[in-house]
Amino acid sequence: MKPVLLWSDLLFFLLIFAAVAGGVWASRVEHLRASWRKVGQNRAGMSAAAVLAVFFLIGAVDSLHYRERLPDAPQGEPRYSVEVLSALDALLMPLRTQTEKTYSAPLATHLFAKETLDDASRDFPPLRHPGTHWFGTDKVGQDVLYLTLKSIRTGLLIGTLTTLIMLPAALFLGLLAGYAGGWIDDVIQYLYTTLNSIPGVLLIAAAVLMMQVVIDTHPDWFATSAERADARLLALCAILGITSWTGLCRLLRGETLKLRELEYVQAAQALGVSGLTILWRHILPNVMHIVMIAIVMDFSGLVLAEAVLSYVGIGVDPNTISFGTMINTARMELAREPMVWWSLAAAFVFMFVLVLAANLFADAVRDAFDPRMAR
Repeated sequence: MKPVLLWSDLLFFLLIFAAVAGGVWASRVEHLRASWRKVGQNRAGMSAAAVLAVFFLIGAVDSLHYRERLPDAPQGEPRYSVEVLSALDALLMPLRTQTEKTYSAPLATHLFAKETLDDASRDFPPLRHPGTHWFGTDKVGQDVLYLTLKSIRTGLLIGTLTTLIMLPAALFLGLLAGYAGGWIDDVIQYLYTTLNSIPGVLLIAAAVLMMQVVIDTHPDWFATSAERADARLLALCAILGITSWTGLCRLLRGETLKLRELEYVQAAQALGVSGLTILWRHILPNVMHIVMIAIVMDFSGLVLAEAVLSYVGIGVDPNTISFGTMINTARMELAREPMVWWSLAAAFVFMFVLVLAANLFADAVRDAFDPRMAR
């Protein structure tokens, strides 16, 4: 096999490394260690963290990409398939390869619709792999459980990378507006008010379509279709990040306006401490509980946003498996008779579990880090 490193793979593993490094650093700081100890004592929070860990493990395995080796050319040169697979594809090889002709219900032994058999009678044809598809199969006979597991990586990338893209702008502008005040505050307020006045879906649609034109006019930039789909995925993360920082910025501005009037900030100003030092050492640590809660809550919202954008056709590349593309495909399946419901149900259940786990974990972090929640 030939290893393939996509940009999204690199960013995903950098994110995991940063999370591990942050955990090691937090374990050496007493007040952070005490707060995370409270998170560990929250049963609901730790259960949600375990579910999130499983989702991230699946996403990490699905980020190890490679291309299979083909028989060597007559000249003896190695050749590789143009299809980019992942370690998750290798682990789920039975689910990926055991396809059927068309729809089949969960754990069914026959196809979902009647067909004309060899003896000219109409009946439900038997499946090639009866009873093996836990969540059934889709229109082209692919296993729905396999598609759902492959969608997890896309949802995690949309939620995490977009949050990290919007976080620096929200932090810097929110703290600066609240602490500096004056014309700086007016300019920043005008900036995010103007951005909020533009319909978000239209702005995202215009940016995505512009990026798609760039991708279509430069096919030589991408060696495989996976690299092409990865470029659109990263572009969508960047676009969502650029358009979603305003809410956190407004929250941080309001909190900073309150904190700058407290005694310890005024004492630092009286002692001649610079404004940047006050922001870094006195104000930023006291707004981190808001930042952490907003990160997790924005993650949940962005996972749902991807599903909505892909449903209306301005989300990820059609070749990228995601919850949104599954829901978009299931839209027509619900209108047929008899109704095919399992594709939508599988995408909904997995997405619901992911978002619910993120929200429960956010509640646990809020209870531990927000001093006003202390009992």
